[in-house]
Amino acid sequence: MPTMYQTKSSDFDGRIAEIEAEISKTKYNKKTQHHIGLLKARIAELKDKAASRQKSGGTGYTIKKSGDATVALLGFPSVGKSTLLNAITNAVSKIGAYDFTTLDVIPGLLNYENAKIQIFDVPGIVKGAADGSGRGKEVLAAIRSAELIMVVVDWQKPKQYKHIMQEVWDTGIRLNQQFPDVKFKKMGEGGIDLAATCKLKKMTKATIKEMLREMGIMNCQMVIREDINDDQLIDVVKGNRMYIPGLIIINKADLNPEKAKAIKKKLKGDILISADKKEGLDQLKELIFKKLRLIRVYLKEQGKEADLNEPMIMREGTTVRTVCEKIHRNFLSKFKCAKVWGSSKFPGQIYGLDKEIKDKDVVEVHLD
Repeated sequence: MPTMYQTKSSDFDGRIAEIEAEISKTKYNKKTQHHIGLLKARIAELKDKAASRQKSGGTGYTIKKSGDATVALLGFPSVGKSTLLNAITNAVSKIGAYDFTTLDVIPGLLNYENAKIQIFDVPGIVKGAADGSGRGKEVLAAIRSAELIMVVVDWQKPKQYKHIMQEVWDTGIRLNQQFPDVKFKKMGEGGIDLAATCKLKKMTKATIKEMLREMGIMNCQMVIREDINDDQLIDVVKGNRMYIPGLIIINKADLNPEKAKAIKKKLKGDILISADKKEGLDQLKELIFKKLRLIRVYLKEQGKEADLNEPMIMREGTTVRTVCEKIHRNFLSKFKCAKVWGSSKFPGQIYGLDKEIKDKDVVEVHLD
């Protein structure tokens, strides 16, 4: 019998498949949640071990970031990603009425509300992409660096949506989710120190501790501040998940608007479009801007009018401090105060570094 270090990746795959089959046959309820949690933890460990033994092949795909934000287009082949990229950016991506027209990462630039937004079309993925089918691992690895993922679905093939979302999940990307409010730290000794500041309904403390041990965690400190499930616990422990906002785009709506609308409702999509007929694209551009949480900040020099033609593109949550840091690294050391027009109580109100800046605010920085 091979030792752990002699185990082949195919052996891991077989064991993972067996456990997944057991989970699928087990009805989830309070009596079985402990058992299912342990099985999921076991799968997580097996996948980590399998990944550490696999040798990467090829150079993979890369996304080189520039501009104010980076967006990735993701979908199955022939859903219209290339047509959409060409329609909303300056890209010229090859279009064909057959699968796998796009064989590499194709960049485009969307200029919207003075923001320069990179949009990348990546090769279409297939079912099993997260496990390596059709170079899917390389495609999914590339989109992990994006700040927004636009999932494009052909309404005539709605089942693809479930598959693509599963592939995204399996590769460690969490679309439209927040990292669980859990503090976790591995320790060298002391056992499992587990505390919760909220009522745990989805898992018991006993289940959590057993899952931790199943994942090889014998000593740690964990403080849980929100009711989490078994998948969230695994995410916290692994610490390599990417939490990325997403848009679900239902394409080819022009072929049958009513049926496309019904599919959008069923899939809880964000928008209906026709990339080919250029329908719904203005609304899509606005959605992209909002989903990226971009804001426009206008800078004003003392004694001069603000330049409203060239805003600084920032993110929601930006403060005067962030604005100063982006203007010049020496601004913070010389900072005296800032005057703000727009979100201030009165025009030109004076603030310090912690003032949060809103969209279309005018900021005048004063230095010593």
